[in-house]
Amino acid sequence: MSIYGLIILTALLIGFILETLAGYLNSHGLREQPPDRVADLVDGTTWAKTRAYAQARFSLDATASGFKLLALLALWFGGGFPWLDRLIMAWDLGPLGTGAVYIGLILFAFKLVSLPFKIYDTFVVEARFGFNKTTITTFVGDKAKSLLLSVVLGGPFLMALLYFFHFKKEMAWLYCWGTASAFLLFIQYIAPVILMPMFNRFTPLPDGPLRQAILSYAHSIQVPLSNVFSMDGSRRSSRTNAFVTGYGRFRRIVLFDTMIQRHSQEEVVAILAHEVGHYRLHHIFKITLFAVSYLGILCGLLAISMRLPELHSTFYMERVTLHGGLIFFMLLVVPLDLVMSPIMKWLSRYYEYEADRFAATTLPDHKPLISALHRLSVDNLTNLTPHPFHIFMHHTHPPLLARIEAIERSRIGKIE
Repeated sequence: MSIYGLIILTALLIGFILETLAGYLNSHGLREQPPDRVADLVDGTTWAKTRAYAQARFSLDATASGFKLLALLALWFGGGFPWLDRLIMAWDLGPLGTGAVYIGLILFAFKLVSLPFKIYDTFVVEARFGFNKTTITTFVGDKAKSLLLSVVLGGPFLMALLYFFHFKKEMAWLYCWGTASAFLLFIQYIAPVILMPMFNRFTPLPDGPLRQAILSYAHSIQVPLSNVFSMDGSRRSSRTNAFVTGYGRFRRIVLFDTMIQRHSQEEVVAILAHEVGHYRLHHIFKITLFAVSYLGILCGLLAISMRLPELHSTFYMERVTLHGGLIFFMLLVVPLDLVMSPIMKWLSRYYEYEADRFAATTLPDHKPLISALHRLSVDNLTNLTPHPFHIFMHHTHPPLLARIEAIERSRIGKIE
């Protein structure tokens, strides 16, 4: 096996081991009774349910990850990559058509491998703990729409990348970077008004006490706020959430209908204040800038590795191809992803702290923010005492207790 094969295989195994270890420590480290530091936040019954949910999630996630890893290794060492290449070559689709079909079929195959676990997750695990509201019709419709979008949006993007590397040679990575960055920005612009409404219904928040309270808060911090929407999240899940998405006039602040139903008016305004904090502190722009920079690095590395005969021979390919280079590069960057993923998770947690601080210091009272975060955590069966290694590997949001402590410190700082 070449050095490339050893790097990829080692990274895949290390990634699986680290992910499994983090999940095990996080789920099986929960004691039967809530520890003293969270005893006033969750009762025994809810704690037991949270503990069972964490263990059920770990069992499913570990099984799914292990099965997908075995499927990839079977495709690799069973000669699946060159077999598929020879099959599609016989169709005489040309270099671009062959590449698009080859990559599309491999990605589709791995979607199929993941599908049984997604079905079990939705209709067994999530249903068992009272979260799932998705019907079979909605589930199938969502998958069909996702596949359609992958073809309509991903197809031309993939063809463009193959075109650049086929015809532009030395400048291909630059064209690739520009196209990938433009595609990323395009998706973020059209997602709130075209893509997301394909899956959920977004309704402008109607006139009433809640809308007046939101507008009053926005006026107090001099933020023009008009695109506040309620989303019918209850069609698929009983979970509660809120988020901000999009840019410019397409930007939307979205509240799940479950949140509006379960939370007090003060708590909803507090959660919205947190989302406004992401907007005012330019978090979406900063993350996008980081992503665009990272894309540049990836495109440069892709250009170097695209035509490496050693990389292709590692996967038993008999010839060097653009489509093979793209697929194998996705595996070659696994070690880089092992490093970059925790960094991105840390950055996300840092931005969550900043948004909490913004909300805590602009609201007349910080207590509704704390109670809202508490209710969100309990309702969603969030682990209140996650293991530090699991936080490092997976958490985009800080643990509840850490957020409460940071909010209290922010408020004390404001008073002082």
